[in-house]
Parts: sequence; structure tokens; C-alpha cells
Amino acid sequence: MKNYNKIYIHLILVATLVLSSSCNDNFLEEDLTTAYNKDYYKTEAGIQALAVGAYYQTFAAELAGEVPLTANESGTDEFHAGGDPSNWTWNSYSPSGFQAFVTVSNANTVAANTNWDNLYVGGIGNANQLIESATAIVSSNDAIKKTALGEGYFLRAFNYLKLVSQYGGVPLVLKTSSSVNLEYTRATPQQVFDQIIADFTQAYNLLSNAGFPAKITKDAAAHYLAKAYLARASEINDSWNASTKTADLQKVVTLSDEVISHHPLTANFGDLWNYTAADGANEKVSELILSAQFNANTLTTGGNQQHLYFLSTYDQLPQMKRNLAGGRPFSRLAPTYFMYDIYDQVNDSRFWKSFQTKSIVNNASGAVYKNGDLGIMYIVNNAADTRFAKTKNNDNPAILYKGKTIPSVYVAYAADKVGLMADVRFPSLSKYMDGNRVDLSVTKGSRDVVLARSAETYLMAAEAKVRLAKAGGAAFADALPYINTVRARAAYKSGENRALYADGSAAYTQTGQAGIPISYIPESSYYESNNIAATVTTATSLNITSIGALPASDEAVITKLGYSGDYDRMLCLVLNERSRELCGEFHRWEDLSRTNTLVARAKAYNIEAAANIKDYHNLRPIPQTFLDGIYANGAPLTAAQKKEMQNPGYN
Repeated sequence: MKNYNKIYIHLILVATLVLSSSCNDNFLEEDLTTAYNKDYYKTEAGIQALAVGAYYQTFAAELAGEVPLTANESGTDEFHAGGDPSNWTWNSYSPSGFQAFVTVSNANTVAANTNWDNLYVGGIGNANQLIESATAIVSSNDAIKKTALGEGYFLRAFNYLKLVSQYGGVPLVLKTSSSVNLEYTRATPQQVFDQIIADFTQAYNLLSNAGFPAKITKDAAAHYLAKAYLARASEINDSWNASTKTADLQKVVTLSDEVISHHPLTANFGDLWNYTAADGANEKVSELILSAQFNANTLTTGGNQQHLYFLSTYDQLPQMKRNLAGGRPFSRLAPTYFMYDIYDQVNDSRFWKSFQTKSIVNNASGAVYKNGDLGIMYIVNNAADTRFAKTKNNDNPAILYKGKTIPSVYVAYAADKVGLMADVRFPSLSKYMDGNRVDLSVTKGSRDVVLARSAETYLMAAEAKVRLAKAGGAAFADALPYINTVRARAAYKSGENRALYADGSAAYTQTGQAGIPISYIPESSYYESNNIAATVTTATSLNITSIGALPASDEAVITKLGYSGDYDRMLCLVLNERSRELCGEFHRWEDLSRTNTLVARAKAYNIEAAANIKDYHNLRPIPQTFLDGIYANGAPLTAAQKKEMQNPGYN
């Protein structure tokens, strides 16, 4: 028998998809032993091992790099270019650099084909093998056979949902092959969605609810099935989805209600991100539906590297030094002013629990500052605030910490109007910070990454209600109970200290600190930013009572984007609420693409994307490596055939 290494090369369509040097070498060498042949996957143990590998390749492998950022956060209204230029092209949509080949800036630049290859090779290739093996095995153990089969269907649908969301119609590969196939055609988006929905439905019918969030469950299948129905019913598919739209939206609500009933929200939004140890309490809360799993084992490959990318370069500032708790700042993405302004900064806790706005001195020099003094502060205020003369290093004597001015202060709104987007300093998204690494130079993180949680499920149901109202099947106000449930959790509770802050930096250990003091402080700039006395601890309310009187921050976006009718206003509210709740959780580009709002929002809020983004950017370019590698009628594609297969607008 051929060993698995050789068989796998055929199964993953190596020649067809024209692989780059990608992650698959590590996968073959480290995650599956070459001692096994294909007969191993006819056994219960083999199927379980295959499922483990398929989980890793689909959920975890991409999180060891920058694909999630380039695919789903760059070039949106939430984030713009950070301090490092490695993947600026993905944010700017540069007409010369963002094509079927992406212009390489350095070794960290994500190629045009990386995401495509990963989804087909590590994702769909493994899912097809799992489906076939679980179908063929003679076993009476439903806990293995049915579970593995359900997992296989889920994983295939999960990867195809990403593909159709990024590229539109794509080739449907539903079987493994022991020979090289070079001829492929693109299925229509409708055909791809039909397959996705059929696969998620199979998973839903086969799986139980045991083992969440580490295992794929019935609720995970229901959540993503609802997500697929919602995507099929969205604007990007309006040229063909009329016959299924109403039924799809009704199913979104039904499925979402089922999932919500099993996954209550955490009481405090901050509990989701208060990471203190691998496999700790925050990684097992009831709100979680599915997470990509990581651990603190230093011998495992990859690791979660998302803690690197959303950080400001604090270690280049006076009195500061890189430390394990502060993180290793690769600084790829920075928040836009949309993110600063979309929150009710006084009453909504989510900004202050999602972004780090203070750091303490950890490299004191001279007689003035000591380690532990406040070293960095970001003032996230509003345009009506007249307290500050300068955006950068503002030395306003009214803003002191323990009687001292602060070495580095940055102000969102000041008289000089320079702004935070003109600098490489910015509040760092804290949802991935990981002080549990063994050393400050280590990139491998151990905290899990949330893939699905019920707060998003609430907002999917709300969006479905908005869409049903447009079709006459509901009232627009029917969306408010779902939205208000999420907002009620976000409001400050009675007695809550609004400056109290926690993130994964607090998980630091003394191992690997090398005597370097930490910069983490469990405190935000809430009171300083809002110019409120530090004694305010009363409860707040974010309840929306009328669709005609939306929160001021939402009305500002509605005005800026020129919306007027109830449908556009309410869809805008839902998209804004998704940002407030899910910022940085790798949903945004696909949300804006499917709703045909990407171009307008990027033009309005992303300074690098505004000049270049066009309507055709609602889909990604089909990678040139794929087009150059496939055949038609026994011959390589001609230039005309490649152009015909490419998404419009790209060359």
C-alpha cells in the first residue's frame, strides 16, 4: 500500500490547485505520521485521528499567520493600516498591487493564493476524506461513525462558505481522487450555496451537543447553517436569490432561536476576554459555540499568533520596553475613527473592554518617572471636547497620574486635528493578547480563538427580522429585542468600576520575563476620556425603544452614508452593532461584502482604501496560480479563458 503521505498529495489536488510552499509540509510531517497507509482510515482510530487533523487544518492552522487579517479585517471600516507595511496592499486595494498576484512587500506578505489553497487543501481535502472514510467504515459505534460523518460535512460546508464569501462561484470538489485532475470549472454561487446548506443540514442531523466549544456540535451546525441562509439572502446574491429569500430568512430566525436557548450570554462582556491561562474559565463560558483550540504545549506547531497583529508599537516610546505582558507588537492593523465613534463611550462598556488604553512605565530613566507610573494613555474623546491642544504627546496639566504628567499621551480629538490615524500609535485591540507565552520573543500563543458565540447569533436573528420586514413578513421593530439583549449585556451595571480593565496580558508568568518589569495595568482611560468624575458607578442603559430614534452614534453613520428608509437605517444599525460586539473577530469584510456596503463604508472610514476601492472589490481575485495551473479540453487555459474565469475587474 502507498503510505499516507503519497495518497494525501493526490487527495489535496496538488497540481490542480497549484500549491505554494504553504503549511502542508508541516501538516504532513508533524500532524499525521507517514507510517500509516490509507487502510488506517478504515478504522475507528484512524477516523478519529483524521478528524483531529481536519479540525486543525480548518480552524487552527490559518491562525498561525496573517490570513484572517487580510481576508476579513483589512480594507474595512473597522481597521486600516497599522505601523508595519507587510500587508498594506490588502488594506489599500492598490490597483497595481492587489490583483491575481498580490505585490510582495516582504516575507510576511500574504499571497493571493494562500487563503484559496488553505481552504481547498487543508480544509476541503481533509473534509472529503473524512466523509468518505466515515461513510465506508463498518461500525456500530454512533459516537464515532455519526460524529465523524457530521464533522466531515460541517468542515466541508465551513470551508465552502468561506470560499463563496470571498470569491463567489468556485469549483465544487466533493470527492477525493487518487489521480491528478487538471480540469475544473467554477460552479455558480447558487450551486455552491446549495451544497453548503445541504452539508450543514447533514451535520445538524448527525451531531449531538456534546463537547462545545472544542467540538463541532449540533448548535455549531445550526449557527453556521443560519449564517449560510443569511448570506444567501443578502444583497450580493440578489440577482438570483428571490425564490429562496423569505424561507431562508425564516430559517435563520428559527435556527438562531434554538442556538440562543442553549448558549446564554456571559453576564459581563469582559469575561469573554479575561484570559489568565490556557484552557481557563473564559475559554469555556456558555456563550461560546465553537472555538479554535490551542494549548500551552511548546512542542506543538503553529500556535495562535493573532496576539501579534493588533498591537501598537509601545516599545518605541519613552520609558517603555518590550515585555511579555505588553506583547510583541507586529502592528499590522489599527482601528479607524469609525471604531472610536460608533460606541457610546459613556454608557457602552465594550470599547473599554476591547481596547487597551493605558500602559505603565517599565523602563524608567531619570529622576521623574518610576516603574509603575502611567507611561502611555489614549484619550478616546469626542469632537466637541475642547480640553486638548495637541493630538500627540499632549501635556495638558489637568490630565495627571499620581501628580505627574504622562510621557506619552495621544488624543482622538484635539485642536490640532492631526488625529490618531496619522500616527502609528493607537489603542490596541485586546481580544487576542496573550501573556501566557514562555518568552517575550515567542510568537506562538496558547489562547483559543472564538469562531462562533451566541451574541453573533442574536444579531443574525435581528438582521433576518430586518430583511423579513422589508419583504413584509415582519415589523422592523421585531429586530429590537435581539439587539437590545446584546446591548443590555454591554451596559454598565450598578456599582461597576468603569475604569476596571482586563485582557490576556494579565496571564503573564514570571518565566521568561528576564527581569523586565511589565507594562500592563488593569485600568482604562474611561474617566479621563469622558471627563467624568471617577466616582460614577451607576448603571447605564443602551435600550433602543424606537426604530425612528436610533442612538446618536448610529444616526451619525446613517447621515454620513446617506441612508433614509427604514430598511437601510435598520441594516446599518445591525452592521454597527456587529462592529461594537464583534470587532476584530474576523467577520467584517464578509459582512460588508455580502450586504454590498463594503465600498461605501471603506470610502467613508478607511483612509488608505478610500482612493482605490471599487465595486468589483466585493469579491477577491481568483489566484493566478490556480488559473495558470488548470486545463480545459486537455490544454492549459488561454489568456481569454483565464480572463473569463477571473472575477471582473482583476488582471
